[in-house]
Amino acid sequence: MSSPSWAYGEALRFFGGKGMINDALMRIVGDLERHDIEYALVGALALNQHGFHRLTVDIDLLMTPEGLQKFTSELVGLGYRPAFVGAKKKFRTTTENIPVDIITSGEYPGDGLPKPVSFPQPASSSVSMDGIQTIRLETLVELKLASGMTAGDRLKDLGDVQELIKLKGLDASFAEKLNPFVREKYLELLAGVELAKKRGIER
Repeated sequence: MSSPSWAYGEALRFFGGKGMINDALMRIVGDLERHDIEYALVGALALNQHGFHRLTVDIDLLMTPEGLQKFTSELVGLGYRPAFVGAKKKFRTTTENIPVDIITSGEYPGDGLPKPVSFPQPASSSVSMDGIQTIRLETLVELKLASGMTAGDRLKDLGDVQELIKLKGLDASFAEKLNPFVREKYLELLAGVELAKKRGIER
């Protein structure tokens, strides 16, 4: 099941909206909704929801601390299990063994240290996309900027923002939707995208 040909086929199924990850995601969404647990899809799957297709092997969800507690008490043991002994926010589906990582409102992106940008309440920062509560574009960009700015091992988050800038045609006016803490970095990345585009045209 882990052969290169199987992995290639699974990747094709993933980008076609099918496969193990998507099947697990839809089941989780249904479980959360039936148990009235607020959530928002974040991470690489949120990028995919916003049109930036990137392969991933896990499901990242934003919940309130109360939502996490409810998930643990009502759903763990019924399709989900802790990823390891003592795990409080990392789980796996029991059917596909897919990682499910939960981030709670109030946590800080990147280095985890206090900063002007934190993970928000899922209900007020998400929008329904294909029946899945997904983190809003401006919030996704803001969190990724704060993450890449403060954690040296999260530079890919800045690359994700540049890809979103190119894909969505974002411009300088989008900076006004972002926390001042990350605006300068956004404009720096935007300038890089515009410069690369200009060089491409000149060639």
